[in-house]
Order: sequence, then C-alpha cells, then structure tokens
Amino acid sequence: MINKSWYIRPDGVEESVAAGGVVARVSDRDILIAIAKEKNYETGVLPKGHVEHGESIEGAARREIAEEVGVEDLQLVSKLGVKERLDFSKTEWKLTHYFLYRTDQLDVKPLEADVHTEMGWVPIEPVPDLFWPEQVELIEEHLEEIKAHLLLNA
Repeated sequence: MINKSWYIRPDGVEESVAAGGVVARVSDRDILIAIAKEKNYETGVLPKGHVEHGESIEGAARREIAEEVGVEDLQLVSKLGVKERLDFSKTEWKLTHYFLYRTDQLDVKPLEADVHTEMGWVPIEPVPDLFWPEQVELIEEHLEEIKAHLLLNA
C-alpha cells in the first residue's frame, strides 16, 4: 500500500531523475490516456523511468513511453511539472519530470513486454485510479489545461 511515507525524503537517500508523461488521444471528443500495467498489479501507472547518462529529460520521457506503452508517435504539447517521491524499494528519491503528449497512434505494443505486460487507453475523466497517488494528483492539477490543449485542437 502506497502511503505518505513514500513522500517523505529520509536523510542520506540519493536523488535520481526520471521522466515520463501523460500520453493522450482524442476519440469522439473524449480524452483517453495511455496507462502501463505491470505484472501482479491491478492498477496501472503513467509511463515513466530513469533518465540515462547523456540523455535529455524530454528524450528520456519519449523512450520510456515507447518502452512502457508502445507509443512512439508523440507530439509534445507542454511540460506538466515535476513530482517527487521514493522509488518502490525506498532506496532512491525520484524527481520525475512529466510532459503532456498528444498522439493519434492506435497500434501499440509495449517494447518492454516482459515488464509492462499490457497497456490500456482509459478516459481521463473521471481521473483514473493509478498505483502512484502523485500521478493522480498530477492529472487532477492539470486536467483543465490538458482538456484545453487537446479539445481546442480536436
């Protein structure tokens, strides 16, 4: 169970940088977002992961999205911000940069199918239940902005 302890940085925990995004497409004036599902977990996550040495933050977001949900046709819409928490093992303090991307790609298959067994397109409203609470918070904080960007150009 993820609780408040994941959001308090203990002394001496190393910082790491990650990147990912809200990948959205419009279908009949509804906004659908890409969710990655991992083995043994009911709730999904927004695609994200570590920034590798020499990689730009936005480039890492694109790579992680391709690996975790299989979407490679991404149009950058905006940067949504940074969320902080401990990683799952509570050994690193993660600073995750999130971007909003638009896509029309329908044929998707996660590149890391051994880890992220499937992906799904889910409506952004009501805001979906996700494994990490800060990802739900990110969507809630930016929902009106996301709708304005995507539905104005639909």
